[in-house]
Amino acid sequence: MKRLITEKDILDLIKSGKSSLYVGGSYIITPAARDLILQKKIEILSDNSQSLSPKKSFEKIAVGSDHTGVKVKKIIVEFLKDKYSIEDVGAFSEESVDYPDIALKVANKVKSGEADCGILIDATGIPSAIAANKVPGIRAATCYNEFSARSSREHNNANIIALGARALGEETIKSIVGVWLESEFLGERHQRRLDKITAIENSFLKK
Repeated sequence: MKRLITEKDILDLIKSGKSSLYVGGSYIITPAARDLILQKKIEILSDNSQSLSPKKSFEKIAVGSDHTGVKVKKIIVEFLKDKYSIEDVGAFSEESVDYPDIALKVANKVKSGEADCGILIDATGIPSAIAANKVPGIRAATCYNEFSARSSREHNNANIIALGARALGEETIKSIVGVWLESEFLGERHQRRLDKITAIENSFLKK
C-alpha cells in the first residue's frame, strides 16, 4: 500500500527541526503537502536513499465533464493520453447530469493525491470551478486564454482548470490546456498570498 504524505506530516517534520523526510517505498504526496515541501525546500528520501525532488510537473490527471462537455473531454483526453496518465470520471454520454457531482469527483481525486491535477469541462467552465472550490485545498481556475492559464499556475498554483465547451474552440482549448500543464508555480510572494487564502479557508472550517 502506498504511504500517504499529508500536510500534517510535513508540518510535524518542520516542527521537529528536520529538513528531510524518509518515505520508504511507494508513496503519494497530497497537493497541500507538495506545496509546503516546495516552499520549505524539504528533501524527500526513498528506499534507495536517493534524493527525490517534489514533482514540479503533472503526471496523473483526473478529467471530468457534465453533458455539455463530453465531446470536448474526449478531444482533451486524446490530446493528452500519450504524455499523461488520464483518469476519466465521467460523464460518458450527453444525457443530462449535474455538474457539482462531476466537479466533486475530480476535486476528491486531486485532494486525495490520486491525481496531480484536474480538468473540468462544462458549458462555460464557471459552475464547475465554483463547485470544486468548495473542497478544502482545491484551487480551481476558469481559464479563457493562454495568459489566464499560465497566470493561474504561476501565481495561484491552481490544481484544477475549468474550461467552457461552448465558450471556446477546440484548438484554443487544447492550447490553453497545454500551457496550463507546462506552467509551474513561482512561489515566493505568491506563496505568501496563497497562505492567506488558506488561512481564510481554515478560519471557516474551524467554526
